[in-house]
Amino acid sequence: MNLIASSHHDDHLTSAREATTALLSNRAPGFSLPQPFYNDAQLFSLDMQEIFEKEWLFAGMTCEIPAKGNYMTLDIGDNPVIIVRGAENRIHAFHNVCRHRGSRLCIEEKGKVAKLVCGYHQWTYELDGRLLFAGSDMGEDFDLASYGLKPVSVKNGGGFLFINLSDDPPAIDSLLETLDHYLEPHQMENAKVAVQSSIVEQANWKLVVENNRECYHCNGAHPELLNSLQEFDDSDDPRATPAYKALVARKQVDWDSENIPWQLQRMGKRNRLTRTPLLEGTVSMTMDGKQGCKKLMGRFTHPDMGSLRILNLPNSWSHFLGDHAVVFRVLPLGPQKTVVTTQWLVHKDAVEGVDYDPEQLRRVWDATNAQDRHLAEQNQRGINSKAYQPGPYSKTFEFGVIDFVDWYSERMLSHLDASAR
Repeated sequence: MNLIASSHHDDHLTSAREATTALLSNRAPGFSLPQPFYNDAQLFSLDMQEIFEKEWLFAGMTCEIPAKGNYMTLDIGDNPVIIVRGAENRIHAFHNVCRHRGSRLCIEEKGKVAKLVCGYHQWTYELDGRLLFAGSDMGEDFDLASYGLKPVSVKNGGGFLFINLSDDPPAIDSLLETLDHYLEPHQMENAKVAVQSSIVEQANWKLVVENNRECYHCNGAHPELLNSLQEFDDSDDPRATPAYKALVARKQVDWDSENIPWQLQRMGKRNRLTRTPLLEGTVSMTMDGKQGCKKLMGRFTHPDMGSLRILNLPNSWSHFLGDHAVVFRVLPLGPQKTVVTTQWLVHKDAVEGVDYDPEQLRRVWDATNAQDRHLAEQNQRGINSKAYQPGPYSKTFEFGVIDFVDWYSERMLSHLDASAR
């Protein structure tokens, strides 16, 4: 479905913005979004411009770039980005674009370098982005200082790396301080990625996030996950049973005794943190509920730490356990194409084959990710039908989806309004 019909190319963007504003302003609260939000190419471009180029995005973990010269790359739509650890342990982020003729500097997803060197014509940059060498052919009056890499705002907290592509990013200090507090016991600077996977889902990124924000579908779709996971979102979940609430109360006493933060923390509709128990008798998100890694994370002395669940809209959610962590990142590739990257993290001193088996560690979430991909893709195929119209969310089972869609709508309208001024 086309969002707008216009024969004048120059008017397309303005018309798309006006049409999107009208659709969001008139949408029915508590209902799924109108069809164009899930499959229209022009609206997808607006998602990238107004959400993914203006909001803080989860990029990765600081432990992925542990030493000077370590870098990682990712693409935010058409914008390749590089994040690198420089001198004095400082983390920098740049547009992964050479200032000579625009070639990407770093091609690999991860690596380690002494300097950032463009493979096209060997322009060479310091790890802080300064241009050091451009050859002698640029002329004697060429000013190296005028051609440093273009910076990208980057912040870190609790081991999380966030980037923002806008020129004037909003403050996120409160989130970073909260992450530092909740993840202190896990000591994420002493973690490493044990295994990583990326899957491409033929579905709009919002459908991927919506699917994550509810467990209405879990009983029918995720037998492996429900071997250990409580389907309740947190202790405020309206579906929570008396038995679950009693288990939560007992575990909170244990966590308090070890100075482990657990309180439900909401930061608007965008961020949520809470530590919640796994099923009684299980200690980890593995097929049998037993430890997936013998060496515990951080300062934990036993594995039964439940799951610290962290949500960062628009593109991440995580589970931090006593023995390992599972971190998810969502990046849009097209109107109906999304890549979901999953990382399993363990203590940096844990030895593969001795302390953990990567295949055992990843089995539950590999199965769950495959099931979620199927669900999202079937959802997308149905939405593409001319029969689709927005349907009602359950306030009891899908309150997390309502929060996400409301957050998305509010941020999109706010950015569209600012752009129109």
